[in-house]
Amino acid sequence: MGRPCLAQLERHCRRVVGIVRRFALIAVPYLWLLALFLVPFAIVFKVSLSDFALSIPPYTPTMKDGFAALISGLDFENFVFLTQDDLYWKAYVSSLQIAFFSTIATLLVGYPMAYGMARAPEEWRPTLMMLVILPFWTSFLIRVYAWVGILSTEGFLNQLLLWIGVINEPLTILNTNWAVYIGIVYTYLPFMILPIYAALERLDESLIEAAEDLGCSRMQAFWLVTIPLSRNGIVAGCFLVFIPALGEFVIPSLLGGSGTLMIGKVLFEEFFANRDWPVASAVAVILLLILIIPIILFQRNEQRQQEAEQ
Repeated sequence: MGRPCLAQLERHCRRVVGIVRRFALIAVPYLWLLALFLVPFAIVFKVSLSDFALSIPPYTPTMKDGFAALISGLDFENFVFLTQDDLYWKAYVSSLQIAFFSTIATLLVGYPMAYGMARAPEEWRPTLMMLVILPFWTSFLIRVYAWVGILSTEGFLNQLLLWIGVINEPLTILNTNWAVYIGIVYTYLPFMILPIYAALERLDESLIEAAEDLGCSRMQAFWLVTIPLSRNGIVAGCFLVFIPALGEFVIPSLLGGSGTLMIGKVLFEEFFANRDWPVASAVAVILLLILIIPIILFQRNEQRQQEAEQ
């Protein structure tokens, strides 16, 4: 009787140790999520339900007013205000449009580059990878601001086009949506190239050869074999570009000027120019809710990819 009980006790201890190890493993990311996402989101959501006030902080009620006053003073009037003012929903629509078309343009530019990297000789791939990552060694703000000198009326691009005779007068590119598209594509291009390159590098060349042996042309094999097998990289790259581009502030501010309407600029102006923290918080909450959809889709895509690889 003693030995079976001892074996049972050992199995129970191992089970407990396994549970503790799994909990310790997942506790770190969950604590990170709690401290850096859920708690700040709760604070912003609380401020979005508050009222504007000429005080420090510029909203009421606060914790010093007491818990009862804090709860009773919260309402959804800021969210109602956002639905009544055309500026905000137009900013959301404009941001979605710019982020969507920028993602498509980044994909059209990034896929051929990733394909060329994956088909390059193996000894050249680390160098090509370094060239893709190299812009990250420079400040993001400096890289974006450099495009002001390139796209301005007296900038390098117009001077080059005038010199080779393509145009007769300088083009107006800076302070337009075209400049924003260029800035987003340039800035987020590595986020599109790297996941697609990772998918194409693992591609089995024998599948393409088999497709060609069965009568497919090189182009048909590309569309029927290469594109479907690199779908996970394409989806990951599109999400990695679309999500940050939707709330972009620096690029539309420097390259788009006052005529470009994006929700990131509106959010900045509400916080720092108007100092209307409740309305700004409501704008941020809605933006986050919009971003949750592609984030969830991205996570599900990554989970399916990991399950397929296993």
